Amino acid sequence: MTTTEASRGAVLGPTASSGAFAPGRTLRQGRKVLPEHARAHNRALLLQTLFHQGAMSRADLSRETGLTRVTISDLVAELITEGFIAEIGTREASGPGKPAILIDLDRDGHRIVGIDLSGSDVIIGAVLTFDGEVVARREVPLPPHDTVVQTVVALARELVADAHAPVLGVGVGTPGVVDDRGVILTAPNFGWAGFDLEGALREALDLPVLVANDANAAVLAEYTFGEAADDVLLVKVGRGVGSGLLAAGQPMRGSRFAAGEIGHVTVGTDGGPQCVCGKVGCLEAWLSVPSLSARLSEATSDEREGVLRDAGERLGIALAPVVGALDVSEIVLSGPAELLDGVLALQTAATLRSRTLAPFHDRLRVRMSAQGEDIVLRGAAVMVLSGQLGVS
Repeated sequence: MTTTEASRGAVLGPTASSGAFAPGRTLRQGRKVLPEHARAHNRALLLQTLFHQGAMSRADLSRETGLTRVTISDLVAELITEGFIAEIGTREASGPGKPAILIDLDRDGHRIVGIDLSGSDVIIGAVLTFDGEVVARREVPLPPHDTVVQTVVALARELVADAHAPVLGVGVGTPGVVDDRGVILTAPNFGWAGFDLEGALREALDLPVLVANDANAAVLAEYTFGEAADDVLLVKVGRGVGSGLLAAGQPMRGSRFAAGEIGHVTVGTDGGPQCVCGKVGCLEAWLSVPSLSARLSEATSDEREGVLRDAGERLGIALAPVVGALDVSEIVLSGPAELLDGVLALQTAATLRSRTLAPFHDRLRVRMSAQGEDIVLRGAAVMVLSGQLGVS
């Protein structure tokens, strides 16, 4: 990585856009850069270290980050003043000398507001801690398309008022193709095309706002708060089907910001159900919650397993080229466990093994996310943490 590339991973200011999905952004930084780029990067490096490793002394931070003690002391003083870290007491003495003072992120000093627009009939909002814990939650019915923005603004204002701490920013996960500035290039479910949702919300709320595709937000939650490695593909199944992808810890957006739009990939040459897009046999027509639930409701008890196996096979067919091209280490499924876990996930894994190079992909893991229904909200929190503090 060049010095210029490394510097792009440094802290973004309150008006910067799209956090972890900004151009060239690497989620986790682990080394120093040259002096002209150093301060913002080193600040993010210090915060990142505390975020993942917990309380430590200034001397510990110097050893862990490779930064000088003078630099650490200067940054710690600045971040204490800003309310992002705090001294939390002294370490128990183990020898002569003054006990070390421990510092940590002030995890209760700020809050984050997350908004999830991916639901089929509700908009969900929450106040979250830096650790992704939901401390307040609201749901409102999904309104007509022409009042969605007003509804989101009203919900966000209500959550900000309920935060009881300064709000670091607002993260929004939405269906559709979203560019790196939070502009919705297309979201048919809301009738949006070329709509600057991020700008509209930032102007209305007077807070930092970051907007990303809901599956891209979800994979960030799995990466930061879950078990995901640096190379992972998360498939989010709900009203539609989409995916979020990290390669070497880097979010993949694609040349037209449509990476992960697998829902309308045609799977198989044997026809299939009619998709809402007009094509026949799209993955979404086989796998979305409404489509799969409808087929299961029509099946007999003896036929249900076959329906789930078929859906799992179709998913494996769609994912095999991605696995072969990118060599991801695991596939994570996010959605209703009663549909995705068990038969469907096992069949997906079996299909992937049969359609990729066996010596390299035999151990590919297909598993359910443990993030539950709050995965997009938690991913929205990571977007804000990454965009505002360089932490993920």
